[in-house]
Formats: sequence, structure tokens, C-alpha cells
Amino acid sequence: MNIVVVRPGDLGESEITRWRELQGADPSLDNPFLSVEFALAMGRLRDYVRVAVIQDGGKIVGFFPYERHNFGIGKPLGGFLTTCHGLISVPGLKLDARTLLRACRLSVFDFDHMVAGQPTFAAHQSDVRPAPVMDLSSGFDFYIDQVKTNSPKNYKTVRYKERKFGREHGEIRFEWDSADAGTLRTLMNWKSDQYRRTGRVDRFAQPWIVRLLDEMHAERSETFSGVLTMVYAGDTPVAGHFGLRTAHTLVGWFPAYDIEFARYSPGIMHHLHMAEHAANAGLRQVDMGKGGREYKGWLKSGDLFVAEGRISRPSPTAAVHWMGRTPVNKARTIVTDRPHLYRLADRVLKGFGRMRTSAQNQSASGVVKEPWGVG
Repeated sequence: MNIVVVRPGDLGESEITRWRELQGADPSLDNPFLSVEFALAMGRLRDYVRVAVIQDGGKIVGFFPYERHNFGIGKPLGGFLTTCHGLISVPGLKLDARTLLRACRLSVFDFDHMVAGQPTFAAHQSDVRPAPVMDLSSGFDFYIDQVKTNSPKNYKTVRYKERKFGREHGEIRFEWDSADAGTLRTLMNWKSDQYRRTGRVDRFAQPWIVRLLDEMHAERSETFSGVLTMVYAGDTPVAGHFGLRTAHTLVGWFPAYDIEFARYSPGIMHHLHMAEHAANAGLRQVDMGKGGREYKGWLKSGDLFVAEGRISRPSPTAAVHWMGRTPVNKARTIVTDRPHLYRLADRVLKGFGRMRTSAQNQSASGVVKEPWGVG
């Protein structure tokens, strides 16, 4: 085997074509975060993105996209932004993981959304977790029947709220795959507000992430594109989502809604409409990503599986990294595994967000500015 490390922009047309061939041949790789288009976009925006090109007998058998940070710290491509990573390769390819790290000049590599069971990384998995999906492979009607069976009360409540919403604020309509940049900015504003309100870091405060979404929104092909969706009450946008799709899978990425209409549960309503339109567009599933909210439990009709783990080569950097990361990872696992702890942590973060917002409002003399001047 021969491993050559390059920047994504250095990949030639033959390598890009080969990447697509390998991804298309393995159903476990059917995720847009594993697509070459995502790697190329990340490479344009971030200097630390690399791709290991793996050859056997002169033929490319795999690609390993990753981020190389200071001191040889390795992270999955897209890091905290993505919900799937792994080796794009011929089925069953098994490399010595530490040999791969050495070729990539990495001391350590943490992963938390690895395609479960990949032979190169399987021995280093510390946990495997479900990622809920809306399975649309048998059509939307079959999917919605499952939702009604699994959560009849929740389903009836959402549909009741939708009818009430329509009566009080205008006819409910859904837009699939909007090309409007202003609609994307509206969604970003809602999401930024949610981050601040709930005590999280605002991802859109980083210009490169905004630019990444703009680039992904502009992508249009049969095997990869950004998909912007929005629910309207009359002419008023109330809930939306921006995600990425392959030919068969839409991945949840940035859902958000206008909190003025929170009592109508517009986010859940949006997801049901999104599933229907995704099925009509020929998609087989909506991947909602592991962990998080209770609503995923009753909207799902299946699971994929992603792995968590760590690979390291003996070095002072790896030792220091382990001491810094392991307690945090264990704490996160404990919280996400226990719903009462998750809800408590969520309340604490929201309280912090309210205090921070109040302090910012006071310092700004009561004037709150929305980012990008939208909304």
C-alpha cells in the first residue's frame, strides 16, 4: 500500500471521479459529509484540511479526509459541524490505523461519528451509538403510518396545532429546495438567536462557516447538493432547515424556527413536511444525527450507527490530549445517556443564555442588532 497526503484542491479529475465511484458503490458511505464536494469546499476554506490518497498496486483504493491541527492533532473533516466521517474506500479495506496516522503526520485522531464497523477503525471504537433516521424507502405513506403507530398522541397534537396555526396566521405552505439567499439568511438568524438564547456558541459568528453554507447552498448535482426548506404561514416564514443530500440521503444540519410561533411546534411540523417532500424527490432517508432532542425518538423509523473512539501513537502530544479530552467525552456520554441529566443541562445552558443576552442588551442600551441585517 502507498499513502500520499494532498490538499483537497490538488485532487485531479481522475481522483475525484474515483472518490465518487467508491462512495457510490458502498451504501454505508451514502452521506453527503463523505462526499468529495464537501471535502473540496472545506479545503477551499480551511488550510488544515488534508486527504490521504491510498493506493494498492497503483490503483486508488481509498481516501481519508481529515484535519491536521497544531502538534499533529487530528480531527474528522468538518469537526463539530458534521455528523458522519470515515474512510471512503473499497469494501472491507483494512489498514493499520497507526500506520495511517503516521502517513498523515498525526499523533492522535479522535472520532465521534465514524461509520460504524469500518475495519481500519473497528478495533479503536470505544462505543457505537444509534443515529435516528426517517426511513422513506417504502414511501412517505408507509413512513407516516409508522409515526402514527409509534406516537399517535404526538402526531395528533402536531396536526391539530398545524390546523390552528393555519386558521390564525394564514395558509400553511412548504417550500422545498429554495434557491433564495435571503431565505437562508433568515434561517441563519433564527439559528444564531437559538445558540445565544440556549447558551451555546454561535457557529455563524465565524465567517468561514457562513461562507461554507453559501457554497453548499449553491451546489447542484444529482449526487450532491444543499437543500434549503421553509414552512410559511401565509407569507410569513416560520420554520426551516438547511441540509445536504446525496442521490438518496438528506442529512439534518441546521434546523431552526421563529420563536414567536413556538406554541404551534413549527419545527416538528416542518420535519413532517420535509419528509414528505424528500420522499417525493426520490430520497430514501432523512438522517437526523445521533443524540439530542426527544422529538427524534418519535419521528424516527429506523437507525444508522456511528462509532466513537480514539487512535494515538506514543507521544507527549497524545498523552496531553488524552488527559484533556477523555473527562469531557465521558461527561458528555453520561449526560446524553440520561434524559433527566440532558434536560437539566439544557435548562442550565438556557439560563446562562438568558443572562448573557440580558447583559448584552443592557450594554447596548436596549438595542439588539440581528446579524447580517436580516429579520
